[in-house]
Amino acid sequence: MFNNIITSKDNPVVKLYQRLSSSKKDRLEYGLFVLEGLRIVEDALREDSGITHLIITKNAADKFGEALFQADLRNTKTVVISNELGNKIASTTQTQGVFAICRIPADRKMKFIENGKYIVLFGLQDPGNAGMIIRTADALGMDGIIMSGSCDLYSPKVIRSTMGSVFRTNICIENNEDALFEMLREHNICTCASVIDTDAQKITDCGFKGGQAVFIGNEGNGLPRETSMRCDRRITIPMCGNINSLNAAMAAGIVMWELSRSRQD
Repeated sequence: MFNNIITSKDNPVVKLYQRLSSSKKDRLEYGLFVLEGLRIVEDALREDSGITHLIITKNAADKFGEALFQADLRNTKTVVISNELGNKIASTTQTQGVFAICRIPADRKMKFIENGKYIVLFGLQDPGNAGMIIRTADALGMDGIIMSGSCDLYSPKVIRSTMGSVFRTNICIENNEDALFEMLREHNICTCASVIDTDAQKITDCGFKGGQAVFIGNEGNGLPRETSMRCDRRITIPMCGNINSLNAAMAAGIVMWELSRSRQD
């Protein structure tokens, strides 16, 4: 069925995929990022997310080709590679042999809505945490994620951890702190700093009526004090025992649950 199976790692599409997979600089230069895995590639095709190249191994083509080739691939170049080459370019230990190159949206601005609920990832550096928060935001109906001074949204680990939610979630990047606060206040968004200070307002008591944006800080250091003091209020998750902090993704999940509940009150 497939007469032209690529076996060389020097193939231009394969080389481009590897460069984009390993280098943020190249992702920014080309305006492209990579996907790996059947589910996330299917999500990207379903959401019409600008896939330029579909790269699949011979085994994957035989196994998943029927489902993938039913998608609209008119603007997508399909490349079939050997199973051995698929193992070489994979970033997972048990690859499904399904890869893609996708366009980075040219103008990813935040779409604000009245009384919207938002999460600001401020200085978050762990790709797994970032991806999990985006996935949870999708599940709990958050109106947007703003990334500021955080890890690369388009790194393979972040994209993989979102499980496809990156294509359905309202996400923007604003690394200038002054511009970030100006943008939120311009849209009448109350800013909340999530901190571990005992004198902060308990999350169970504060209420989240109206537009709200909760800042989640760096995994090790939390939010800078200057940033937390710029927020309209400081909130905390009450804890028991000898634990005084939570994993950033877990804390964000609790915050988003409370934001979600506020819509029902």
